[in-house]
Amino acid sequence: MTTSAIRPFRTRPCTLVVCRGCCCGDARKHPGTDHDGQLTRLREAAAASRGRIEVRTTDCLGPCGQANVIVVQPSTEGRRRGARAAWIGWALDDDALDDIVAWALAGGPGLSEPPATLLLQTIPAPAARR
Repeated sequence: MTTSAIRPFRTRPCTLVVCRGCCCGDARKHPGTDHDGQLTRLREAAAASRGRIEVRTTDCLGPCGQANVIVVQPSTEGRRRGARAAWIGWALDDDALDDIVAWALAGGPGLSEPPATLLLQTIPAPAARR
């Protein structure tokens, strides 16, 4: 038996899934928000985090009425502790991004409490609305 067939378990960091589809990231809907600058800031924070944060983009997460939406997915350890993804709506300014990045750097869902301001911006996941 060779060990090359056995793949080591990979732990995942806290992941920020940034909606950049039909409404989120659209300058026509939110002209006062620097959508490209937001994404650059999040990617720079992830690069500086040394693997503690990942950033992904997606075309549409669904809750367009609360655009811009960012989903904060727990790390592997956060999931082990029972955490689920947190959906943050109206992430339109630097303060919201600062809070999201700070929470992710502190461990994110399951490992640290979100800032109180993010609790006000938490929205239900689309599947939970049905």
